Amino acid sequence: MARSARAAVPAESAHSARRATLAAALELAREVEVLAAVAAGLSNAEIASTVFVSESTVKTHVGAILRKLDLRDRVQIVVFAYEHALV
Repeated sequence: MARSARAAVPAESAHSARRATLAAALELAREVEVLAAVAAGLSNAEIASTVFVSESTVKTHVGAILRKLDLRDRVQIVVFAYEHALV
């Protein structure tokens, strides 16, 4: 049985490729950071202090992530992150 091309790619390289694709979809590296922080279970206030932005900016990024990825809520962000091996 032949191995798929995907199986031949090292896990770290595949992870980097997924992050690059996600970054392109989200357009801003900050949105990728916020997505990872939401997936890690951080509150908006905790995310704000971690990425050095205001809490309202975090809310804006979360809203943009939800809209761009067609998700309903933070729980779906967590599921998305796990399904795409971002955490």
